[in-house]
Parts: sequence; C-alpha cells; structure tokens
Amino acid sequence: MTRIKICGLTREADVDDAVAAGADAVGLVLYAKSPRAVTAARAGELARRLPPFVTPVLLFVNASAQEVRAGLEEVPMALLQFHGDELADDCASFGRPFLRAARMAPGFDLLDFAARHPQAAALLLDAHVEGYGGGGKAFDWSLIPANVPRPLVLSGGLNPANVIDGILHVRPWAVDVSSGVEAAKGIKDAALMHRFCEAVREADARMADAIS
Repeated sequence: MTRIKICGLTREADVDDAVAAGADAVGLVLYAKSPRAVTAARAGELARRLPPFVTPVLLFVNASAQEVRAGLEEVPMALLQFHGDELADDCASFGRPFLRAARMAPGFDLLDFAARHPQAAALLLDAHVEGYGGGGKAFDWSLIPANVPRPLVLSGGLNPANVIDGILHVRPWAVDVSSGVEAAKGIKDAALMHRFCEAVREADARMADAIS
C-alpha cells in the first residue's frame, strides 16, 4: 500500500479533512520563508489533533539545531524532514527518524546522494525549483535510477490527475502532495484531498491486479 503524506497544512479544518481523506502523515512546514509556514507552537496545536497512526512530519530548511529542537519540544514524536542543504550527520543528530529531500534535476546523482545519507529513513524526491519545494512542479521521473537502496517518497507537482501515473511508473513507498490539493497556498481543498487519496488507492488496486 502506497503511503500518503499531505504537506503544508496550516488550519485545523485542513488537518481534520486530511485525516478523513485517508492521509497517513501530515506535513507541517517550519520554514519562515514558505507561504505555508507555521511556528513550532502552531505545529504543536495542529499535531495534537491527529489520531493514532497518523504521523506528524516537521519540515525544516537549513534550520539551526535550536529551531529543530524547538519543533520537537512541541511535537516530540514527529518524523523530521530536511529539505535544504543539511549534512547527513546534522540530520541524524536529533535521534529521530527523518526524510531527506533530494532536488531532482538532469545530472543529479541520486545513488551518490543516497550513499551520503545512509541514516535517512527514506528519500523524498522533489523537483529542483527556486527556493525549496512547494512549487507545484513535476520532474522527469525517468531520472530516478531503478536500484536506489532507500524507500522513496515521490513528490513534486503531484495532484489527483497525475498521481496514478506517478505511482505506476516509480512504485514509490509513499507519495507527498502539497500545492496539488490546495485552493490557495496553505489552504487545502477537502474535495481535492479526497480525490488524491482515492487516486492513490486506485493505483494500488491496479498494481495488485497486475500481480494477481
């Protein structure tokens, strides 16, 4: 089953709607330059709405150790996501499982990147855009080598219309969506979140049928 992460939530109603739609994880952006940014305290408020087995993910971009620890004080059981230029040892220094974002572009060596981040729980593959993610841009999925020795989280420009193709092509462990289920930046659309999750389940059903 392909796991689903919905990222960039800023409102209680959106957290509740993401859970109702079937999200396995929700992403809370602790990066002040993002239009989807929340404070550590706000992240804690939103994360406390989550039921058991829905994972809060704290997203950081080149944050200080103090900023990461402040987020973990508010959301102590969070999965961490590092989306900037962080070094492998820094990502691993907080004693929490983490995702490491890779910004995919022609010439980018994902296998070398994976080797340099051996402690990452998974690699999140996003498009290389100005800034750090959330640009709603897809990348060329053929850039992904077949033998990456880490679970992959497919991100970058996913939406209800293309996520089936993405899953069937990449076979990721999880998918991550933000702008593809929004009415405006930081404001999620409940109907789009439901359609996205339904599309992921349809892709899973197609893969199961192909195997059986």
